[in-house]
Amino acid sequence: MKSIVGALLLLVSTVIRSRVSLQLEIVALRHQLAVYQRSTKRPQISSGDRILWSWLASRWSGWRDALVFVQTGTVIAWQRKRFRDHWAKLSKHGRPGRPPVSEEIKAWLYQL
Repeated sequence: MKSIVGALLLLVSTVIRSRVSLQLEIVALRHQLAVYQRSTKRPQISSGDRILWSWLASRWSGWRDALVFVQTGTVIAWQRKRFRDHWAKLSKHGRPGRPPVSEEIKAWLYQL
């Protein structure tokens, strides 16, 4: 009896949910199947997998319900790491610290 009621509730929730949400869930579940098929014992998650789940988490509010092979906190940690890495990469294009002062400016300052 519980399984019938559960199936009916699932059917009603599926009808109510948006089409985009359903498509994102299908993408998420198919991705998990692909990870399981390419792995032997324990799922091996690549950086591409992490990027996909970070993107899904930013676009889809129900991503936690479909997530099976990693914990939700792990995906959030991936997002934070990508954010840190992005800004670290942007800020590393120069040398750290104060820029050097040219010799002619130093000479001019010593004349004062």
